[in-house]
Amino acid sequence: MNLGRLCRLLKPALLCGAVAAPGLAGTMCASRDDWRCARSMHEFSAKDIDGHMVNLDKYRGFVCIVTNVASQGKTEVNYTQLVDLHARYAECGLRILAFPCNQFGKQEPGSNEEIKEFVAGYNVKFDMFSKICVNGDDAHPLWKWMKIQPKGKGILGNAIKWNFTKFLIDKNGCVVKRYGPMEEPLVIEKDLPHYF
Repeated sequence: MNLGRLCRLLKPALLCGAVAAPGLAGTMCASRDDWRCARSMHEFSAKDIDGHMVNLDKYRGFVCIVTNVASQGKTEVNYTQLVDLHARYAECGLRILAFPCNQFGKQEPGSNEEIKEFVAGYNVKFDMFSKICVNGDDAHPLWKWMKIQPKGKGILGNAIKWNFTKFLIDKNGCVVKRYGPMEEPLVIEKDLPHYF
């Protein structure tokens, strides 16, 4: 490897205060304060529904749908279609990451344990994460980052408008499309073949 290439690989890591090349675990660039320097979803971590920290680098090489979810509102159509997409495309490399959120009409008031019991009724097999905020100062860094990506920006501002806003993420961890809360998950299906 020539010196110029090595410098290009190390520069993002050094700017973020890490001493690892991109792609190596431990590039903890995407913390609560320095999420802007992240280059992909894989630089973030989040707590799963059971409270265990998950390094999102585990999704490297997979196409992902990242969504905020709730137990009220357009819940049935969204959970049913997300479960369907997961069942049909998981073997092709699709992963779904669902983040409960109570910021919209208090539609997700339950605890993580209650949410886990609720989604079991839909036979959810995709990855559920702990309840988070998606807007404001307390928003999870991943969500702050997704909203400012060129293909993650919203209509009439970047704020998440309601539950079931969905982001399509490619195998490299980059946002390739944002879908509004009124768009049902099956709308994403037409875009999936471009990224597998």
